[in-house]
Amino acid sequence: MATPLRVLIHGGGIGGLTLATALARHGHTVEVAELRDELDALGVGIIQPSNALHVMREIGVLDDCLKAGFEWEVLTIADPAGNTLAEIPQPRMGDAPSNNGIPRPALAQVLGAAATSAGATIRFGTTITELSDDGEGVDVVLSDGSAGRWDLVVGFDGIGSPLRTRLYGDRYVPEYTGFANWRVTMPRQEQVRGVVMGTAGQAAKALLTPITDELMYLGAVFAESEDFRPDAEKAHEQLKERLAMFSGPVAEALAAVTGPEAVVYSRISQVTVEEPWHVGRVVLAGDAAHASTPHIAQGAAMAVEDALVLAESLEADADVAAALDTWEARRRPRAMWVQAMSRAVLKQETGGETTPEEDELLKVGIPGAAHVLVQPY
Repeated sequence: MATPLRVLIHGGGIGGLTLATALARHGHTVEVAELRDELDALGVGIIQPSNALHVMREIGVLDDCLKAGFEWEVLTIADPAGNTLAEIPQPRMGDAPSNNGIPRPALAQVLGAAATSAGATIRFGTTITELSDDGEGVDVVLSDGSAGRWDLVVGFDGIGSPLRTRLYGDRYVPEYTGFANWRVTMPRQEQVRGVVMGTAGQAAKALLTPITDELMYLGAVFAESEDFRPDAEKAHEQLKERLAMFSGPVAEALAAVTGPEAVVYSRISQVTVEEPWHVGRVVLAGDAAHASTPHIAQGAAMAVEDALVLAESLEADADVAAALDTWEARRRPRAMWVQAMSRAVLKQETGGETTPEEDELLKVGIPGAAHVLVQPY
């Protein structure tokens, strides 16, 4: 695009900061409106599969991610006692590693530094309060009282996206799947040099994921009522009860959890915007448009792919509307495939009834999905 754009990104998470970096590196004027007061990403750790690491390389932060995290190449499947059932090598995209585990706060710091170094501005404690799109630009008022006119507004504001509500009302609200994710960070066991997936059939699954040389996290998914919340004083005991069938590495990991404060609990929801992801010069991306369950570890990868492809599309086409059409045509099929595969795996692992379409996806399986997703996007 010959004329630099003025772009406002609503949300300073993984996708928003990736887009800010990519656009600023191409000379566009970029501001990020972030509701939080700092880049203190919530949660524990995250898996960056090879396709996500490819994006990190493209925006110049791959080495920083690898330095802050723990790269790994093999997925280990184990029984409840920790005995190895299978070791599955993971595919690579180009010369990026197969996977990298990284603490969420560390990734936020890497991406925030990259965005500001590229020239983007991050405005903390700020959100959109008024928005008007006249077809030639978007007039925005922010919660700090400032106002501006932008060529494009991008909502990377998560599954609960306020911008999505502005565009579509209540037509697309997050759907609770009936399952929730329990996670807790702990010292890394020496034998955990890649994801170790302990499985007890449909009763339970526990994953040990390395995120630094010193740390790993334990994750487990269980059916939970929509109104359930862990006991503030006994969350660690409730998690241990749910994983009581495990011995070996999982039990050793749980033994290190002596209090409730480290337990992170999040309900698993999904949302699909079935209408176009852009209305005029306002566009949704990442979880705001297509949030998935975490069962093939691709949610954040889809967000950063969205960001990089959007930057490429805007660079290649002088017309914003045409660029957005091109972007969505590239992104929607892949993001919808990830969402469908993730939901199918959730049902399979928990004994849910699957559709014929989901049965076909399950023939691909998690290892096959990894090979699909290292193909160029």
